[in-house]
Amino acid sequence: MNFKLLALILFTLIFLYKLTLEILHYRSSKNPIPENVKDIYDSETYSRWLAYHGEKSRMSIVSTGVSYVINLLILGLDFYAWVAGDIANVYLQTIVVLAVFNVIDLAASTVFTYIDTMIIDEKYGFNKTTMKTFCIDRLKEFVITGVLVIGLMCLFVWIHQSLGDWILVLFSGIMMAFLLLVMVLYPKFSKVFNKFVPLEEGKLRDKLTALLDKYGYTIKEIQVMNASERTTKSNAYFTGAGKTKTIVLYDNLVEAMTADEICAVFAHEMGHGLHKDTVKNSVKSFLMVIIMVVLAWLTVRYPEIHEDFGFAGVNYGFALILLMLVEFAFVSPLLSLWINGSTRKAEYRADAQAVKDGYGEALISGLKKLSRDNFAHLAPDKLLVALEYSHPTLSQRIEAIEKRIKSE
Repeated sequence: MNFKLLALILFTLIFLYKLTLEILHYRSSKNPIPENVKDIYDSETYSRWLAYHGEKSRMSIVSTGVSYVINLLILGLDFYAWVAGDIANVYLQTIVVLAVFNVIDLAASTVFTYIDTMIIDEKYGFNKTTMKTFCIDRLKEFVITGVLVIGLMCLFVWIHQSLGDWILVLFSGIMMAFLLLVMVLYPKFSKVFNKFVPLEEGKLRDKLTALLDKYGYTIKEIQVMNASERTTKSNAYFTGAGKTKTIVLYDNLVEAMTADEICAVFAHEMGHGLHKDTVKNSVKSFLMVIIMVVLAWLTVRYPEIHEDFGFAGVNYGFALILLMLVEFAFVSPLLSLWINGSTRKAEYRADAQAVKDGYGEALISGLKKLSRDNFAHLAPDKLLVALEYSHPTLSQRIEAIEKRIKSE
């Protein structure tokens, strides 16, 4: 079997699938806006949204195409085998190949991230990131990603060299432990990029504390993040494991929303906690890790795969590149269809919890503000929602919330 030809065919099919989704997204601007969200944009703002959507979509299509051409050429011309050369040490081979891959990825992605953030978002008034902050953020991302990816892959090499097929059990466990560790340490990682200050005492802090106390959750901290230094868009989230939570609010959100609207957002998050959605998502993540480890194991079991790309034998770094660009990317749409479908159901349940806590109307107004501030797409294509969206559309959520309010 010609593994190289097979990989390039699969890579092309993945590209065509992504391109189809991008085109669907671009064309969906012509979809009629549902009646229950027509009040979000006035005519002038909607005209700006159409222009913004068009520019972002066209940029994304070009980005997808450029990424495909670059990686197709690199794979087709056996570039990584040339980079590895005659390096004999298996760890050094892995490090060199992955380092070069990360540099190429950084160079390509930085160009389009710059256009997206510093040109398009700047043009429409969303960007607050300075050139200095942009460059520092990209450098930090490169270093952190490089250290984690290369470190984990070297660990994979050591386990496979030492234990052979037992890697499926051991490395799956290590990866799951790593994912849990990242979840626990996420607040620490966030501080590498952002500044946090405690939410001042007052009505909002008291209401958030009371909401979590009602269900036995302990608030470790309530922090406000300096998101306004990078964007005008709003967001908020929980971090932490178990029932000890840290609440993080974008400073933009605190300025734009009422106390009840912010509480509505977190009543929704409480719904996720009460329905064990975080645990369920962890199980899904574990299944995905197993699939990735099995694919990686299969890739390093067959030296002929690597030989078809110019290597003298197995190259672990290239195995990871194939896994990310071809193998897992090919099965990912099927996994996403299942995961996103179940996640959308979880969002409806979480919204229902906010209604139960008396924040139904506040949740609707809060979601509308978030959509307006974030320049959200109000009428995405139905097929795109089914394939890609982890949340129902805003119109669908409001319809479900209103029905729930009437039934309470």
